[in-house]
Amino acid sequence: MSYPSKNTQPKTRNLPMPVDAHQVYGLSEQSWKVLTEVTFPTAKTPEAIMMALDYCRARKLDIFKKPVHIVPMWSTALGRNVETVWPSIMEIQTTATRTGLWAGMDRPVWGPDVTHTFTGKFKDDTDTWQESTVTVTFPEWVAVTVYRLVGGRRCAFTEEVYWMEAYSTAGGKNSQLPTAMWIKRPKGQLGKCGKAASLRAAFPEECGYAAEEMDGKSLDELNDGAVINGSASRLDAIDGGTDADTGPRVIDLSLISPKVQKAVAELVRRTAMAGAWKAAYDYANHKFAGLELTYAITELDQASQAAKAASNAFDPGNQAIDEALMPPVSTVASEALHKARETLGSLR
Repeated sequence: MSYPSKNTQPKTRNLPMPVDAHQVYGLSEQSWKVLTEVTFPTAKTPEAIMMALDYCRARKLDIFKKPVHIVPMWSTALGRNVETVWPSIMEIQTTATRTGLWAGMDRPVWGPDVTHTFTGKFKDDTDTWQESTVTVTFPEWVAVTVYRLVGGRRCAFTEEVYWMEAYSTAGGKNSQLPTAMWIKRPKGQLGKCGKAASLRAAFPEECGYAAEEMDGKSLDELNDGAVINGSASRLDAIDGGTDADTGPRVIDLSLISPKVQKAVAELVRRTAMAGAWKAAYDYANHKFAGLELTYAITELDQASQAAKAASNAFDPGNQAIDEALMPPVSTVASEALHKARETLGSLR
């Protein structure tokens, strides 16, 4: 019915405490130990915990109540897991409550129980792939109704979520095995996803996806193939620079709205067509700020590096080109960049 969890961690961990943890947040060494060993026992890097601290400070939340989770998500482009920070279902409910418009929620309505046997691979504690077979009984679907005050009237918002579409896989795309938590609490985990979906329907501008929904997913699925190769960005020290560290990078996707992600993707696409990278960077610095700017610059960095690599493949000599000697951008390129700016303007 179960198998060893790939997320099992030793009781004692040794994640070094960053200087900012004390200087910016006033954390003591004992508080840092609680965060690493109790609150976020599966975090791989100090940067992931610092990103969670950033989120909680911006949202005025008590991090020791674990309003967010650190979720590893697979990036095919990078060939490794990337640590991301996502709000828990508790945090999403807090967000809805703060609007002053949340008017209650009905008990979940469950579909019929289904029993299914899953066979596949998962990674054990030594990061080695193992074969396993488990049988799980779970509700086929759940429907949750959330109420919101709209024009003074109590309106209902109901969403259905199906277990087979929502459950987290232990081996990502390499396996269909559910994670240990979805085996242990098949009904409870689905209930959380149902609540999150209905809260999003009722509060589309305020509520996003929950950590319970993102666990076991990949960045490729989330961004339709546009993987973010970003680094942790401080809310108090955004500089738009790049991180030369080759270790795990941290992305807080929940802080980047879908509208901004779409706008940046369109900017990158248009710029790649025109080849006007400097103009795109100037535009991003003018149009975005804070974490949105960091996200935009990171995406441009990745795309420009890919374009440069492709160019070098056709230039065996890899000779540098003096941009000052280049003729002005062609009319076609100028029009493409102009269209990108118009698109961004309409999406913002």
